[in-house]
Amino acid sequence: MKNFIKKALTRRLAVKGPRDEQLQLEVPPDQKLLYGMYFAVVSLIVLTTLETTYMLVFHSFNTEIFAAITLIIGTIFGAFFGQRS
Repeated sequence: MKNFIKKALTRRLAVKGPRDEQLQLEVPPDQKLLYGMYFAVVSLIVLTTLETTYMLVFHSFNTEIFAAITLIIGTIFGAFFGQRS
C-alpha cells in the first residue's frame, strides 16, 4: 500500500533539456503528506468496518459514522487532486 500511495502522489514534470529534449523530473511527496494519507486510509477502513458492524448488530444506519466516512473520502480526494495540480 505504501508504494501505491507514494507513486500516486509523486509529481512528474516535463523539463526542457540543454538540447531541446524533454526530460522527466519526478518530485516525491512530503513525508507528512504520506503519513497523513496512510492514517486517512486506515481510518477509512476502520470506520467502514465500524459502520458495517453497527448495521449488522442494530439493523439501522448510523449517520454520524457515515458523515465521518464522507469527510475522510473528501480529504483523500482533496489531497490527491491538490498534489497533482
